[in-house]
Amino acid sequence: MAEKTRATNPVWGLMGMLFRSHPWHGVAIGAEAPEVVTCFIEIVPSDRVKYEIDKATGHLKIDRAQRYSNVCPAPYGLIPQTYCGSRVAELSGEKTGRKPVRGDGDPLDVCVLTHSPITHGDILLRARPIGGLRMLDGEEADDKVIAVLDGDAAYGAWRDIGDCPSSFVDRLVHYFETYKMAPGATTKPCEVVHVFGTGDAHELIEQSRLDYQERFGALDSLLATVLRGVE
Repeated sequence: MAEKTRATNPVWGLMGMLFRSHPWHGVAIGAEAPEVVTCFIEIVPSDRVKYEIDKATGHLKIDRAQRYSNVCPAPYGLIPQTYCGSRVAELSGEKTGRKPVRGDGDPLDVCVLTHSPITHGDILLRARPIGGLRMLDGEEADDKVIAVLDGDAAYGAWRDIGDCPSSFVDRLVHYFETYKMAPGATTKPCEVVHVFGTGDAHELIEQSRLDYQERFGALDSLLATVLRGVE
C-alpha cells in the first residue's frame, strides 16, 4: 500500500526532515489504521472562522467567517491519505439505499471527541474511530467519521458510538445538517441519513484509502522520477 511504502521509504523520510510534510499527502495515516488513525485538525470549537486545508500547499486557509451561530462541537479535520471517490460513493449508496453521484473529492472528514481541551488547529493527533455520520451533501457522499482522542482520560475507553451520549450525537447531526444553511432557508443542503458504529467506520476508512491509492498512488513513482532527474 502507498502509505506503507512512504513510511519505509528513506526519501520520504528525508523530505519530512527538510520540509514541512503536506498534511494530506505527506503524513502517514498510521500503522494501526483503521483502529487508530492520524488526524489533522483544521478547526476547534472556539474558532469563529472556518479554516480548511489548502489542497495545493497544505497550509490552513480561511474558508469563510462563521456567519451564523453554529459552533463546531468538537475538533474537526481530516484523515491523511484518504479520498472520497467512487468507492466511498458506492458504499454510501449501498448503506443508505440512495445513490449519490460521487464522493466529494476531499479527504475523509473526522470529528475527534476529547475531554482534554484542544485550543487551536493545524496539529496532528492520534484518534480511535468509534462510528460516524452517513451524510449526503446534495449529490455527493460526505460522510463524517467520529473518533475519540487516543488515551483521553474521559473518552479514551469508548469503542463504539453507542458509548457516546445520544444527546451529543444529536448535536453533531444538527451541526452538520445546518452548518451550510443561510438565514431564512427552509431546506437543508446536507442530510445525515443515519449514524453508524465502529465496524462501518473501519470499512469507510478502508474504502477511502483505496480511493486515495487510485487517485494519488502515482505520487511515489513521480517523486522517484524527479529524483532520478536530479542525480
